[in-house]
Amino acid sequence: MGKYILDTCPVMLDTEYMSILSVQNLKVTFEDRVALDGVSFELEPGETLAIIGPNGSGKTVLLRALLRMVPYTGRIQWAGDVNLGYVPQKIDADRHLPVTFRNLLSAKAEVNSWSGEEISRAVRSVSLSDKILTTPVGHLSGGQFQRGLVALALLGNPSVLLLDEPTASVDVRGEEQIYELLHRLSEERRLTTILVSHDMSFVYQYADQVLCLNRERVCWGVPREVLTTETLNRLYNSPMRPYEHQHAEDH
Repeated sequence: MGKYILDTCPVMLDTEYMSILSVQNLKVTFEDRVALDGVSFELEPGETLAIIGPNGSGKTVLLRALLRMVPYTGRIQWAGDVNLGYVPQKIDADRHLPVTFRNLLSAKAEVNSWSGEEISRAVRSVSLSDKILTTPVGHLSGGQFQRGLVALALLGNPSVLLLDEPTASVDVRGEEQIYELLHRLSEERRLTTILVSHDMSFVYQYADQVLCLNRERVCWGVPREVLTTETLNRLYNSPMRPYEHQHAEDH
């Protein structure tokens, strides 16, 4: 499942830096293909950043670069002693394996020598019932599965939560519940949140900043200020109005 699902990632860097994250002239290249080029932005503690863009624009690549999971050039500067929690877009779950989120939460807590109370706190934070905790992960609904992944990411009390399209396999009702959950967690825990999304209603309602990507930075700033009709048309190559709700598959 990968290190960043089961482990919170501690990063200890410059404690005097004012922003929690500063990215300067980031470039990611795979063999002869440029996935990202010239991406720069900053994020303050407690802010929510939404990353948007068409399929193949580098949204997931950016998250992986922030987690030091892919090679890059440029600068990624995290401030202070931050803990990173990561929620991937999906993981492959074999429906025939009897692995439950209770198993996964217990395994992560044991590896990191965390108490049972740490597990209980994460479970309460995302409202996981005993039924969800004891059901094999391959048999959970999309919304239940995503809440379980969020609970895993919350173990270790991260200060930054990175999420890659957390509602990609969730129905409309479940999607709203996931976004409301993330907003509540951000306020209660003062989390800094970085989230890849195609849902423009979330971007306008909850994001403090939006980063528009199309292999390079197209725009960055307050959503209602920078997401003009022209910018959205440039991103998606189709008529699209600000505040329009959009669903699409990522990458």
